[in-house]
Amino acid sequence: MIDRDTIAAIATAAGRSGIGVVRVSGQRLEPMVRAIIGRPPAPRQAVLADFLDARGGVIDQGIALFFPAPRSYTGEDVLELQGHGGPVVLRELLKRCLELGARPARPGEFTERAYLNDKLDLAQAESVADLIDAATREAARSAVRSLQGVFSQRVEELTRAVIELRALVEATLDFPDEEVEFLKQADADGKLAAASARLEDVLSASRQGSLLRDGIHVVLAGQPNVGKSSLLNCLAGEDLAIVTEIPGTTRDVIRQSINLEGVPAHVIDTAGLRVSDDPVERIGIARTWAAIERADLVVLLLDATQGESAADRAILKQLPAELGCIRVMNKIDLVGRAPARELKNGATTIWLSAKTGAGMELLRHALLERVGWRSDGEGLFMARERHVQALQQASTHLKRARELGDQLELFAEELRLAQEALGAITGDYSSDDLLGEIFSRFCIGK
Repeated sequence: MIDRDTIAAIATAAGRSGIGVVRVSGQRLEPMVRAIIGRPPAPRQAVLADFLDARGGVIDQGIALFFPAPRSYTGEDVLELQGHGGPVVLRELLKRCLELGARPARPGEFTERAYLNDKLDLAQAESVADLIDAATREAARSAVRSLQGVFSQRVEELTRAVIELRALVEATLDFPDEEVEFLKQADADGKLAAASARLEDVLSASRQGSLLRDGIHVVLAGQPNVGKSSLLNCLAGEDLAIVTEIPGTTRDVIRQSINLEGVPAHVIDTAGLRVSDDPVERIGIARTWAAIERADLVVLLLDATQGESAADRAILKQLPAELGCIRVMNKIDLVGRAPARELKNGATTIWLSAKTGAGMELLRHALLERVGWRSDGEGLFMARERHVQALQQASTHLKRARELGDQLELFAEELRLAQEALGAITGDYSSDDLLGEIFSRFCIGK
């Protein structure tokens, strides 16, 4: 149900800035426009105007833009008042809009109305927030492609292929004596195989896009004094963590986000893992294990001057079995060994020096490879975890359809479920709870 209230919000970030924007959306905004700037400007043309209070005094002077429905972002009448970016000025301007009948907009409500008024589909609407939150240039470019409809177009193509199959299969149910021959002549198996292959391509690209959006969470773990803090500083390119020769210097987790070929990596330096009687250090060690439980990947550091010890092997055994792990032999500058990457029994070991930086590129490439990133990321679109899950569900239903063979009623049902999973991505099938969850995460004014 589309809310017909007029909504208003400050659309620029909090704090002082050169320009601030107050945005209004609703039905028949001409009276409000006249009250604030005296006369409606020509549609979609910027005009210099005084912004007036209830007594006709000037609140501010700036640019007014009026977008009559339906040719606007929300599909409703939209007024944008671009004034000076002082918090007091913007609050007074917003207050004037509320006096004239608007109510404060909820987070994401402008974009929600754009979706409900068919200006954007749900995947495009989500990409608006992804573009705002993009942590790397590659993530921003992928979000723009999703906003332009690249991802939605791929999903719509898959949906049309499934609908065509559904129509074909369900038509045969009316002619049971000829159904098998009819499906063979229409190459139903070939069409299903082609749709499945295209879906796997989209799923693969979506996983890449999900990495760009969410990044990877990497925990640096190991015994005390193996160089975890030095490695964090080297990865980040600045001195974030205190580095000393004293074991146990790091008592708490230290977080830093870095850019790995466009993929955001959230790296966590942790307290050294050992048996300790120090109550503060024990708290830090407990937090280390908690961080490991939430990680996508752990980098286990070992001291190249000491080799792998029994304590290192004990840590390896305690790591969650499903958690990816890269072993790093640090301090090769002290043993005169060149940087190297080794693969043995499926385990990756990187030989490097966090002090000199030798071998760091090997580690960066290993991190990206371990999470499935491909460097040929050009043309990717932004995707969220719910998109990946929906594509996985659709893929599962298509696989079940292929396994069902001549059981056409069940075959048709699996196709229907696949179509429904795909429709959840663009909003063809969506609950009010899902919409509320999605748009509540937007910033106010967007």
